[in-house]
Amino acid sequence: MRQTTTESFEKRVANHSQERYVLCLYVAGLTPRSTLAIERIRAICERYLSGRYELTVIDLYLQPEMARLAQIVVAPTLVKQSPSPKRLFIGDMTDETRILQGLQIVS
Repeated sequence: MRQTTTESFEKRVANHSQERYVLCLYVAGLTPRSTLAIERIRAICERYLSGRYELTVIDLYLQPEMARLAQIVVAPTLVKQSPSPKRLFIGDMTDETRILQGLQIVS
C-alpha cells in the first residue's frame, strides 16, 4: 500500500523531531565571551533539544590538539556534527534565531 504525500511528510517530521544532535563547543578559557557562549548553547539545547543532544565543551587552552584536529582557529565556535550537514557557528552565540536556523531546529 502506497503512502500518501501527507503521511510521508508526517513520518519525516516525526523522524526529524527524534534526531539526536551531536554538538561540540570550542572555547578559550573562562573568558566572559566563552562563559556566555556555554550558557547560551546549553539554554538553547535544553529548551529545544531536551533529551536529544550531546554537547561537548572543549577548552582550547587545555586541549589545543583537539582544536588543531578539528581545524578550529577562532573561539568560541560551535560545531554541529550530526545530524548532517555539518555546520559551524562562530561568536558568542547570542543570535538565537541564527543558531536555531543553522541547527535546522526551526525554519
